[in-house]
Amino acid sequence: MSWQALPGWPQDNAISAWSAFRASCTRLADKPAWSGVCADARRVDPLDNRAIIRFFEQRFAPYLMINDDGSTTGTITGYYEPRLQGSLQRHGRYQIPLYRLPAAWAQTPGKTRPPRAELLASGVLRGQELVWVDDPVEAAYLQIQGSGRVELAEGGMMRVGFAGTNNQPFRSFARALIDRGEITPGEATLAGIRDWARRNPQQAESALDVNPRMVFFQSRGIDPQATSEGPVGALGVPLTSQRSLAVDPSRIPLGAPVFLATTQPLSEEPLRRLMVAQDTGSAIKGSVRADFFWGYGDEAGENAGRMKQPGKIWVLMPRTR
Repeated sequence: MSWQALPGWPQDNAISAWSAFRASCTRLADKPAWSGVCADARRVDPLDNRAIIRFFEQRFAPYLMINDDGSTTGTITGYYEPRLQGSLQRHGRYQIPLYRLPAAWAQTPGKTRPPRAELLASGVLRGQELVWVDDPVEAAYLQIQGSGRVELAEGGMMRVGFAGTNNQPFRSFARALIDRGEITPGEATLAGIRDWARRNPQQAESALDVNPRMVFFQSRGIDPQATSEGPVGALGVPLTSQRSLAVDPSRIPLGAPVFLATTQPLSEEPLRRLMVAQDTGSAIKGSVRADFFWGYGDEAGENAGRMKQPGKIWVLMPRTR
């Protein structure tokens, strides 16, 4: 496609995407198709938006992604990095455990284990507690996102990442609450479900048990200053808030710049910007399908939870010389 075909391309602030692209180059620079553009990128002023735009226009060609049925519009959802409050020891309000994957289970990663409620009731996970948090709804959302940060009562911040699952299917507890008339679709957000759980503490655990899938975590270290970068995506580099995208790597190469044209969550306001394909997701399948990384914390979670928008995707690939 021509660059003129990308709606809003010249108006984007490419400076904020540049660091994400340079991070991709740490993984792509030894690949023949990418070595030249990554080398040239080092000579671009990272604070000169016009120079960055000119670099992409000269060194890349945009390709419109097309679905298998020939359509060019797909679904753009959102995800984020949750923030939880926790402790390395069970005490006070810290009563909800996040669990490690049992070592013996790691030897048979594809084996189906019992559903979440059965695992918790059986006591088989006793001794596998990684960290204790204070909010069952936050912990449930962490299960969906797969990684997050726990601000520790002892000081510092633990980053937790995906370690495995019980290989049960996912069922949305938010959808179940809507179907039961407990909440409205507009309340099916982190804040809305958290408020419902606080009003109905006796029902909260059984509501979460609707989802048989259980995710296990591993510590990725404790930062004493609580100033960590974004979570590490499938490409192996930290994700950049509102500039990193999860894609289907069988359709879009990880590390590639991507121009996204969609709309803001629950809105028709245009959201058009340069992104970088740096992550994957089990539900992200197909050419015009992506997950927009909103960043860290509650506001990012609200945006991610509301986002299910139509969109188009252009992948930028290095020009051959």
